[in-house]
Amino acid sequence: MDSHVIDYKIHGDDLQTVAIELDPNETVIAEAGSMNWMDGGISFEAKMGDGSEVNSSFMNKLFSVGKRVLTGESIFLTHFTNIGSGKKEVAFAAPYPGSIIPIDLKEVNGEILCQKDAFLCAAMGTNVSIAFNKRIGAGFFGGEGFILQKLRGNGLAFLHAGGTVVKKELNNETLLIDTGCIVAFTNNLDYNIEKAGNLKSMIFGGEGLFLATVKGTGTVYLQSLPFSRMADRILQNAPKMGGKSKGEGSVLGGLGRMIDGDNF
Repeated sequence: MDSHVIDYKIHGDDLQTVAIELDPNETVIAEAGSMNWMDGGISFEAKMGDGSEVNSSFMNKLFSVGKRVLTGESIFLTHFTNIGSGKKEVAFAAPYPGSIIPIDLKEVNGEILCQKDAFLCAAMGTNVSIAFNKRIGAGFFGGEGFILQKLRGNGLAFLHAGGTVVKKELNNETLLIDTGCIVAFTNNLDYNIEKAGNLKSMIFGGEGLFLATVKGTGTVYLQSLPFSRMADRILQNAPKMGGKSKGEGSVLGGLGRMIDGDNF
């Protein structure tokens, strides 16, 4: 299915919102709860599936719902359609501070892989599914885990990332990255996990036990402030309960911070 052709404008610098302009009968799909405002004349409905397969059977839709459950997202996507006679606007934003990345899927060979909570919204016709990470090390210790989101189509899709976003173009190169800082990458790149230097550097260097490696030729999007890192800092500085903050006193919590590249 060809994606609907939509126009957009991104508002703000660090706490961004994307406003989508819809012509009559155009539709944008979005994660539940991400809408900020919309003009009168836009109809919205929560549906199972992304609508990319118009004649999809009930079993196919059920299978699609099952895949979204694995990512921890809502089983529904909300469809916003302009049922009026002129152009209408609907805007979306993520629930934590960061930047919005517009992706023209035609420019990335029709497909991109992203961390499972990065998808914000996309033109109708975009297929939102999952991809399993085939590398055991990357699955256990990578910021994305075993399950990634896969976006396919020929239209616009919008991702959300924490903090500032940096776009890197690799030309048969290797990039070492903190495991939580990868937002998305094209499917022609090889993603894996490597240990972070020698034992002394791994324990005392503050960069965590492992680093992600991205190799090959393609595009990778990075974020300066992963939500997990921000949440961890908030927990460390939360009001103490019984002499300890909620994040203290847990061996597993400490190990998690080492893996993520955070200091104790």
